[in-house]
Amino acid sequence: MLTIYNDRHVLHQGKVEMFRGELVPCFEVPARVDHVKLELERRKLGALQAPDAFDDALLARVHAPRYLDFIAHAWDEWVALDPANATRDALPSYWPTRGMRTDVLPKSFPARMGLFSFDAGTPLMAGSWAASRHGAACAWTAAQRVIGGERAAFALTRPPGHHAGPDFFGGYCFLNNAAVAAQALRDAGIGRVAVLDVDYHHGNGTQAIFYDRDDVHFASLHGDPLTDYPYYLGHADERGAGRGEGFNHNLPLPRGTGFAAWRAALKTALERIAAVKAGALVVSLGVDTFEGDPISGFRLGSDDYLRMGEDLARTGLPTVFVFEGGYAVDDVGVNAVNVLEGFAQA
Repeated sequence: MLTIYNDRHVLHQGKVEMFRGELVPCFEVPARVDHVKLELERRKLGALQAPDAFDDALLARVHAPRYLDFIAHAWDEWVALDPANATRDALPSYWPTRGMRTDVLPKSFPARMGLFSFDAGTPLMAGSWAASRHGAACAWTAAQRVIGGERAAFALTRPPGHHAGPDFFGGYCFLNNAAVAAQALRDAGIGRVAVLDVDYHHGNGTQAIFYDRDDVHFASLHGDPLTDYPYYLGHADERGAGRGEGFNHNLPLPRGTGFAAWRAALKTALERIAAVKAGALVVSLGVDTFEGDPISGFRLGSDDYLRMGEDLARTGLPTVFVFEGGYAVDDVGVNAVNVLEGFAQA
């Protein structure tokens, strides 16, 4: 399987994040992608390529222009506040809540950072924009390869993307790579695209981007938002709005879910994707469903990811895989590549 690799992902290396009331070392680290790359090379599972030249206007197909402008210049503004900021990551500390205005763009950098974020666990640093932008280029390029006739392609990149919404970042995500890939497939003339999110955490950003659209069907298997991040989205009764009603399919599952129950939910999601007659598939490939993941709660074993790949291949759809979460760093390479190998073998 062809892999489009983001060799600039190392530019984004967070120092600390806020986790359950304290600053802790970041769970989202460069070694996550390094392990996947090494495993791909060890198994000789296809070539690695750099992304094609990328026009930033493509980002505005899924993100708000004022948000993109903020993210692109945030680091420079952060350092301009105080030269000492060059030695520390930027984290938000203020947020507009119910009854507060979001239509007026504050002049204050901390206020704007809060306006465009939803958690304090996503550090922004000097290389965040460059790494994220190159990652979006990887997702777009993977979609172009599939449009050009490849059965499947894999965008191997970080930071991840599925928590990034039309005008907000969070959950380690700044730009929504899966949404960029899905939009590229639509722009190529595919009538309806399905985005399937198999990360442990609900893809709230992807849902928000496509919630009122009927040309992109979003399906997500994830930890129940009653107990798990991102908490405020991902319930089963969220079915889309307006033209998009019926094209949003959430399958929340309880902590402790094993592969048999998870696979049954996957079958349900794939049946719905078939029913809406999707012409292509984008998979938000998070492997934090692994039983050893430090911030998740499902019980999938490494061999289960082979079966997952086989099930995805049986859709028969042209498929773009986009790397998302997975924080059991030593195991993430085997688990992610098992999905790809299972898909390829099937």
